[in-house]
Amino acid sequence: MSDKDKKKGDAPEFPEQVTGMYILAHALKNVGLDCMYGVCGIPVTGLSYLCQEYGVRYIGFRFEQQAGMAAATHGYLTKTPGLLLTVSSLGFMNGLTATVNATVNCYPMIQISGSSAREPVDMDQGGYEDLDQLNVAKPLVKAAYRVNKLEDLPIAVARAYRAAVSGRPGGVYLDVVETMLSETVDRDVAEKWLFKPVDPCPAMIPSAESADRAVDMLANAKRPAILLGKGAAYAQVDEKIKTLIESSGIPFYPMSMAKGLMPDNHPLSALSCRSTIMEKADVVMLVGARLNWLLERGHGKWNPEGKFIQLDIDPVEMDRNRPIAAPVIGDLDSSLSLILEKLKGRKLAMDADWVPGLQKETKEKNAEFARRLAEHAKDRPMTHWTALGAMKPILEKNPDVIIVNEGANTLDDTRDTIDMFLPRHRIDCATWAIMGLGMGSCVGAAIATGKSVVAIEGDSAFGFSGMDFATICRFHLPVTVVVFNNGGIYNGIGVNLSHNGDPAPTTLDIDAHYEKIGEAFGAKGYYVTTPEELSAALTEAIASKKPNFIHVQLAADSGKQSGHIGYLNPEPLQNIIV
Repeated sequence: MSDKDKKKGDAPEFPEQVTGMYILAHALKNVGLDCMYGVCGIPVTGLSYLCQEYGVRYIGFRFEQQAGMAAATHGYLTKTPGLLLTVSSLGFMNGLTATVNATVNCYPMIQISGSSAREPVDMDQGGYEDLDQLNVAKPLVKAAYRVNKLEDLPIAVARAYRAAVSGRPGGVYLDVVETMLSETVDRDVAEKWLFKPVDPCPAMIPSAESADRAVDMLANAKRPAILLGKGAAYAQVDEKIKTLIESSGIPFYPMSMAKGLMPDNHPLSALSCRSTIMEKADVVMLVGARLNWLLERGHGKWNPEGKFIQLDIDPVEMDRNRPIAAPVIGDLDSSLSLILEKLKGRKLAMDADWVPGLQKETKEKNAEFARRLAEHAKDRPMTHWTALGAMKPILEKNPDVIIVNEGANTLDDTRDTIDMFLPRHRIDCATWAIMGLGMGSCVGAAIATGKSVVAIEGDSAFGFSGMDFATICRFHLPVTVVVFNNGGIYNGIGVNLSHNGDPAPTTLDIDAHYEKIGEAFGAKGYYVTTPEELSAALTEAIASKKPNFIHVQLAADSGKQSGHIGYLNPEPLQNIIV
């Protein structure tokens, strides 16, 4: 058939002999993975072209770590593994950072990396980019497999998919040896190897006994609270969570990426009452949340008489930092269904003044916060609060915009200021509190959902991923990047103790013009110094549904070291960084 005779939508024609790359591309498509993020090169360039030809969309990045952050975000938002493709050696290592982060944060993701021929690697003979990638990855990810034989490629993809999405989701590494990628086999033989896995993520039903125990404890609590984690957002059981909260009347507190799962301004939201919940709640139900450092170790003291119910798919998570009085082991959909069923008709013993007291506290703290924003509205140069006060009404009028947020003060202050109203519309540094997810997460969120994205970045955080603003522009994504420039890590007024004329370790570039990075790649750039200019720029940028870049000039002394977690830095720094 000649090219002119082909009809649009026809499957591409292939010769009778096909390569490992052909098999791998078909295996990925067979399990429903139709989007790949990556940086191509030896030995996977051909694979990237073949995937693209066969219908697996390829999103090319400048840096593997950002491609991986995009894949992880894609996995979080869709519940299907985000795909990352990297070259061997350091390309693999660059991408592995994101895959490990996905594992820690329970995002389903598969990293596929080409690797050098096994013989020189195993004999340490100095082959091209020889690195034992499988054994580097194994201790850091949920699962890792090496594929040496063509016939194993479909099995490897199926196993990687199952490992990524089943149980507690995570990152999976798939090592494909370059000699196998180029090996050939008859097409009819290859097609017999291909299959579609059945039920890769089966339900895990909790025991009736565990649900009874949890419901009894919740019903008898005087001051109960429901704590929502990003796992609850990931599970996409929004209606069941809404039913649980509204039918029971129990107040809820959302962790950062669970904001919007229930509207932040809901009458039962205890978002402004974290300390009160920790100190006074007698029963706390953890839904898709872990009692890790974010809820322990310096972040507040729990009621010593309080008890915990925990809904999680992994029994090993129980009793990690506190005894769990009522563990419910199962997937959230099944667990919530069972709990809702058993709660029907139960009368709760909750104190009559518990919710009204939290609502009164919420009203008072929200009024106090509004006063703070109003006081800082006149700051010139602007501070974080000035800028966020200008952005708040615009973003809250556009609730379907996904917010990507990272930095120190920029992260903390944005989380506190911008209310969220829809689930899975806030992406941030999550469990590890890492920097460097910005541009990758913007791309992953926009590609996975088709929605507009606004990234609110500290100037230091943006520096980790800034070059991949080029990717946003190349794919014409509806992303607006807002950089808060206060000239440094935490702020721009660190002190160099040697007084040798060098900048302090935390000092960056207060006079930089980051918006020109956007202009260099064809986006519209804005440089704003007042809240009025910022409001106008953000409104115009969101409406355009095109790539935009807004540089927000802040005062160099805006911000404090480490934002809300300065206690983690050694004490002497308290006197060096304001």
